[in-house]
Amino acid sequence: MNVVDITPRSTMSSVSQYDMNETTRVIAVSSGKGGVGKTTVSINMALAMAEKGKRVMLMDADLGLANVDVMLGLRPKLNLSHVLRGECDLDEIIVTGPRGIKIIPASSGVKQMADLSAAEQAGIIQAFSTLTKQADVLIVDTAAGINSNTVKFCTAAQEVLLVVCNEPASITDAYATIKVLNQDHGINRFRILANMTQSTLEGARIFQKLVDVTEQFLNVSLDLVGTIPYDLNSRKVAQQRKAIFDALPGSSASRAYKRLADRTDKWSVPSKANGNLQFFVEQLIQAEPRKRQVQL
Repeated sequence: MNVVDITPRSTMSSVSQYDMNETTRVIAVSSGKGGVGKTTVSINMALAMAEKGKRVMLMDADLGLANVDVMLGLRPKLNLSHVLRGECDLDEIIVTGPRGIKIIPASSGVKQMADLSAAEQAGIIQAFSTLTKQADVLIVDTAAGINSNTVKFCTAAQEVLLVVCNEPASITDAYATIKVLNQDHGINRFRILANMTQSTLEGARIFQKLVDVTEQFLNVSLDLVGTIPYDLNSRKVAQQRKAIFDALPGSSASRAYKRLADRTDKWSVPSKANGNLQFFVEQLIQAEPRKRQVQL
């Protein structure tokens, strides 16, 4: 992919575009492995927050294998790849989803988007500095695993929410993700969400398995923020390209997402998180790995 100059077309400085008295809570949603329902969680959590009156922006940061728009039945004409090529600004690719959530779509099936160079990552960062739309919450749906793009977004966010399910590989890979983000990038706190469970007790047991292994080898804080029960109607709803929070608002899963949205309101926002999305941009720019090797 050719890197082009995507200097903002507006002459207004990035700082002046923001209300410096407002903050945006930035939550990176990730997982150690794929198939645990990470994107489903991101979408439904966004909708639950929007129901509470929050201005929510959802960024599809699974660069190269994007599917937020597909899962919601949206057909955006532009995405992040167009921003990288300098064809438009970030504001121009944002589409409106259910309950008014604003979605930043990424490309699907474009190999280069999944393996961005440092210069291309900087291009996305610069694009964010031109964003003028306001948001109370930015949810970043990252790719699964610990590739460089995922690490960059997790490091920049104020909160890292790891989605796990009751599979040995999910627990093992979640631990590996926590270890890399902790030892290479200094992240000490992780929010944990148990997904597709049969009961609240099962969610607690999944969490305890992760706690048992991290307590032995890492100095991190884990917080179980919720348990999302498996719903037999999930597949049917997905085939209709709808979110369960909208399609079945009275379901046990939807009620769990409401509780999750309530709980996120109580998370503290760092005092240095000033200037709306500017904090996220600054952290992305500063996010550099420590020079050490981690044995998994």
